[in-house]
Amino acid sequence: MQVHVSTGDGVPIYLQIANQVKYLVASGRLAPGDELPPIRVLAHQLLVNPNTVARAYLELEREGVVHKRHGSGTYVSDVGSPLARKERLKILSERVDALLAEARNLNVEPLELLKVIKERSQSIQPKENK
Repeated sequence: MQVHVSTGDGVPIYLQIANQVKYLVASGRLAPGDELPPIRVLAHQLLVNPNTVARAYLELEREGVVHKRHGSGTYVSDVGSPLARKERLKILSERVDALLAEARNLNVEPLELLKVIKERSQSIQPKENK
């Protein structure tokens, strides 16, 4: 499981972890039943306090994204993933907000940004869809 954290983006680290796990689940990179790394292992990989990872896992459990098996670990929930289209759009909305803020800081107008997005989208589409 590839998760990266940044101390400079203003988002609490536990939320960065939780959001990235949600993204991995929504994108299918983490499937129902997949095991998440143990708290201490992920904390060591990310160089963060184990309590930070534990808080992220607790948040994910509250939202129904994962469940704990006593003495066995933390697993992606099998029962009706809560990460349906609504959640995927929420994740994308957060990324769009960050992109718009960066564009504003670079003095790029929204219409110009849309043009760049459209061009990039066309350049990365699979050939059979063109």
